[in-house]
Amino acid sequence: MPVPPATPRPTLEAVAARAGVSRATVSRVVNGGAGVTEQLAARVRRAVDELGYVPNRAARALVTRRHDAVAVVIAEPETRVFTDPFFALQLRGISEELTARDAQLVLMLTRGDEDSERVGRYLAGGHVDGALVFSVHLDDPLPGLVRRTGLPAVFGGRPGDPAATPYVDCDNRGGARAAVRHLASLGRRRIAHISGPLDQTSAVDRLDGWRDITGAGAGLDNAPDLLASGDFTPEGGARAMSTLLERRPDLDAVFAASDLTASGALWTLRGAGLRVPEDVAVVGFDDLRTVAQHTDPPLTTVRQDIEEMGRLMARSLLDAGEGVDRPDSAAPDGIVLPTTLVRRASA
Repeated sequence: MPVPPATPRPTLEAVAARAGVSRATVSRVVNGGAGVTEQLAARVRRAVDELGYVPNRAARALVTRRHDAVAVVIAEPETRVFTDPFFALQLRGISEELTARDAQLVLMLTRGDEDSERVGRYLAGGHVDGALVFSVHLDDPLPGLVRRTGLPAVFGGRPGDPAATPYVDCDNRGGARAAVRHLASLGRRRIAHISGPLDQTSAVDRLDGWRDITGAGAGLDNAPDLLASGDFTPEGGARAMSTLLERRPDLDAVFAASDLTASGALWTLRGAGLRVPEDVAVVGFDDLRTVAQHTDPPLTTVRQDIEEMGRLMARSLLDAGEGVDRPDSAAPDGIVLPTTLVRRASA
């Protein structure tokens, strides 16, 4: 059966003929330019609707110097990004906001300095209107590379580089304090902490929150052997929990720097024959529902609104590009969202 010929796409010239105006007038209306009366603009819009005209994005970019595309740069390898639900939630929030504003998401991952250089070259090549960058490590060259491109950028999480602003983050330190205070309110006095990777500010802030409370007296043990390093993964949490039990078999509570870390700690505690929360109470951080509601027992944790952080990152970037003044961006450096303690059965 012969394939019918494709219907040609309406052109700017066809719209101009239908509206009875010049091609330049149509171009200004379609691309948001000034200098066209409302009466003429209404005729052009009507002709666009009648003909089903769809602007050519490449041609539009030449006129507006905008690509309607945003790079989302995650400073982690694929093996981490596609297995950690934190990134899925943040990407969902970003994608929702970009879609609502008719912008395309370009996902880029980095595994080291070479990947960072590749990303820097792409961003400098004029393919996107801005960058959203998160999971940056303290020694990462990425913030400097992004800054040198001159592109607008918003960072997810407080960056270690003071010049890498603006950013969107949650109150990591305050959330950690709330977690440890809760454990202390249950009568726990030997509260261990499994940190995240300490080359990330979120992990450092959560560690500082643990130290704020355990070091404030009130009979809490703040010995250094109650601290073990993790990496925000279940496997890292399990290893760190084993280390803590070897050092301090008398510990009676654990604040883990993430829900995935806490899930690994729960495996180790169960394997050691310890009951949660009767013998050891456990609190996580993030409130990843797919994790926290399905551990055994369900996990008490600190909730941060990960999707909203993604939405705010995208909104801040797009609004800045459009010259929109946002009241919630009054602080020039960043937006910090509150955290809340969510109580379940583990503590």
